[in-house]
Amino acid sequence: MKKIIPGILSVAVAGAVALDGYWLFVKDHVTAATGNQVQSSASSSSATSSSQASSTNARTATSGAYKNGTYTGKATSTQWGDVQVQAVIKNGKITTINVLEYPNDNQHDKQINSQVLPTYKAEALKKQSAKIQLISGASETYKGFTGSLQNALDQAEV
Repeated sequence: MKKIIPGILSVAVAGAVALDGYWLFVKDHVTAATGNQVQSSASSSSATSSSQASSTNARTATSGAYKNGTYTGKATSTQWGDVQVQAVIKNGKITTINVLEYPNDNQHDKQINSQVLPTYKAEALKKQSAKIQLISGASETYKGFTGSLQNALDQAEV
């Protein structure tokens, strides 16, 4: 009996690890293989008043989930400062994400955000969504980025 219980537990843990690995690696790669992958453009570090024109040239897209145009999300407050992004939609798909505002008052903020914002942008473009993975150590930027991007995408919904 002492050998059976650890054996059962080992099999259960191995099964859980395999299932988790499938959800983490295989499912995302299959989804990515079927969707368009688009490169992000360089980010802008400051917001301007002209960026408030959130839905310029909005037209119904011929394909895709969003209306064509440029949409500026509301600035989302975080513990370290506001984050605001702008999404450019072409042919119903997110083609560019510009970061208009983000915490950059000190060297620590600049260092973290210079590393995570390009990753957040690339993943959002790949997934065509604000539903992206959190990078450890950048949860406040994540909350601000995804909140502002979701607001922009809500404006662009068909």
